[in-house]
Amino acid sequence: MRRNSAFQFAVGCFLAASTFASTDAMSAGTAAPRQVTPNGPGFAGVYGTMPASQAEFISTPDAIKSAALSGAPTLIWETLEHGEKVECLDCISVVAPLLYDSNAKNREIAAWWLRRRVFGVFGQGEVYQQTLQTLQTSSNPVNRAYAAYALGEFFLAPGIAACATALQGDGDARVRTAAASALGRLNDDGAGALAKGLSDTDSGVKLAALASAARINAFSGLSSVAALTTDSSGDVRRRAVEVLETLHATDAVAAVSAAAQSDTDPRVRAEAAHALGTFGDTSAIPVLTKLSTSDSNGFVRDLAQIALLEL
Repeated sequence: MRRNSAFQFAVGCFLAASTFASTDAMSAGTAAPRQVTPNGPGFAGVYGTMPASQAEFISTPDAIKSAALSGAPTLIWETLEHGEKVECLDCISVVAPLLYDSNAKNREIAAWWLRRRVFGVFGQGEVYQQTLQTLQTSSNPVNRAYAAYALGEFFLAPGIAACATALQGDGDARVRTAAASALGRLNDDGAGALAKGLSDTDSGVKLAALASAARINAFSGLSSVAALTTDSSGDVRRRAVEVLETLHATDAVAAVSAAAQSDTDPRVRAEAAHALGTFGDTSAIPVLTKLSTSDSNGFVRDLAQIALLEL
């Protein structure tokens, strides 16, 4: 016991001596650490002794206008991100045309920047209202489609009704596709417009509506999704099964089981087998058992075996 006490005392003295020695060395040979919360004017008041090259820069109004006019996606993205809180009324008229740029990333970042403006975007006759009017009245279907995408990025309620109307009534599939996607961004089914979009004649519109149905908080058109498991497009059928699985639509077990057994596309059968395992409905066991042993596609058989293990 005495030897243990002596040993502990010796270790304690050693650690204390080391601490005092390191403190003396720091005070004698190195500068004091930078303040946790710098104070004072200018850059140094915020960042202390940090080199300016390591700090985020703020875009100037001239830089924003120059970048927007350049058409260069990387430069536009960087400059607008660094100008998120820069209020520049003159910049709005230069950035707004990017909503109709051929580059999707330019359109996205332009809407992102514009929706953060306090002034100059949401008033009477300003950018947002102009975008609504473009979707509703433009004779150019490309511009109508881009306007729909922009309304989705603005996250405002008036865009919901405008996109719902376009999805159900615009004569161009590109516009209907954009409107369906925008409703997903707006987290709204457009008072049933998304479900109606699932019966569109164009596969692209159906796929966009399915993607939005899977992402919004509340979607009540599951029967319309289930109906697409017999669509003429294999891509639509597979995506419909994926959405039913994502939404855990256990009422659609019969439709998914039918797809698993009879669909001519192995991708659809594989997705259906996976979904049946996710649903957790034991009524699917006979279907999965048959798939796991007799399907012509090895991947389908493997997924059916995995689904059986889940059940």
